[in-house]
Amino acid sequence: MKVAVLDINGKETGRSVELSDAVFAIEPNNHAVYLDVKQYLANQRQGTHKAKERAEIAGSTRKIKKQKGTGTARAGSIKSGVFRGGGRMFGPRPRNYGFKLNKNVKRLARKTAFTIKASEKNLIVLEDVNFDSPKTKEFKNMLSSLGLADKKSLFVLGESNKNVYLSSRNLKRSNVVNSSELSTYELMNANSVVLFESSLEGIVSNLTK
Repeated sequence: MKVAVLDINGKETGRSVELSDAVFAIEPNNHAVYLDVKQYLANQRQGTHKAKERAEIAGSTRKIKKQKGTGTARAGSIKSGVFRGGGRMFGPRPRNYGFKLNKNVKRLARKTAFTIKASEKNLIVLEDVNFDSPKTKEFKNMLSSLGLADKKSLFVLGESNKNVYLSSRNLKRSNVVNSSELSTYELMNANSVVLFESSLEGIVSNLTK
């Protein structure tokens, strides 16, 4: 599929690029997207939750009543979870929520995300931009020209560009990443995906290995 290349002012440059059908026009696989997004969100969890169990709380270990003859259940310690102030039974422990996901599934998920964005006309190809210095105002002007001022947007660079990245860092709705750092979550979370012209080769190369 052919897509027109826009300039920083949101106008067509007269050039167009051919997007690879192997990445931008595949049969969507929603389950792969679900798995990749689930893994991304799981990896964001700290997993440092912890509740004290009966062996960890302060308290007497004296047997609080005789074993038999009380008519109630036997009890060996005030730290038991059945008493007020006792340890928690089967409470949360520190754990890692991450899980393994095959590379081919992750590639399929990202290709599906690109296909969805392309089919919804939420994919923009922009000629390479370079700011002389970090200027948030210039980045905001570019967003306005592209009609993305009030939308969540993801900008994909072909290679690291410090000035473009720093210009966008204070804007909550905009995110700038390199083509090698793409995640399915970021692609699906953005209303529009803006691909710098130099990023296309890297994207196709990474997703068609």
